[in-house]
Amino acid sequence: MKKVGLSKAYRLFYPSVPVIVACTDGGRVYAMPAVSVVSLSSDPALVGVSSSPSHATHGAILRAGKFSLSWLGSGRVRAVEALGTTRATTKDKLRSAGLAHGKGKVLDVPVIEGSFAVMECSLAGREHFGDHELLVGKVVQARAAADFRGYWRFKEYKPILYAGSPDGFTTYGKG
Repeated sequence: MKKVGLSKAYRLFYPSVPVIVACTDGGRVYAMPAVSVVSLSSDPALVGVSSSPSHATHGAILRAGKFSLSWLGSGRVRAVEALGTTRATTKDKLRSAGLAHGKGKVLDVPVIEGSFAVMECSLAGREHFGDHELLVGKVVQARAAADFRGYWRFKEYKPILYAGSPDGFTTYGKG
């Protein structure tokens, strides 16, 4: 085995399924793909999103106090790439990346149309770790496509995978 520099050790977790983190703040829609997302607790349902405080979406989540998580299929890989490279200078970052959305069923958060799964979360806390913060969300609603039956079957849902630079985003199987 060869040595991996500690500043690159996180890359051993790739490929990962990117989740789109989104919120609305001051009439603007903020969004970013995130691959460092984790279930923290099942009772209560808590999730963690590792995010750089330098991201505009990060600050918007702190101000809004709520956010959504959306899982997209491989047919949306180009839109996710666009979302990951678009700066938050538009009024609606999701639409600028070609992702139509509506409002959540419980919270006033953007939910991407055609998602295979969605979580609506209220911000329950944050903790600073190194150059990132862990944003903790309390899940107030979760829903998924029929392909999810307690676990993903991967019959209809073909997730996008993030392989890290320089390979970027790819697709699962033969999407």
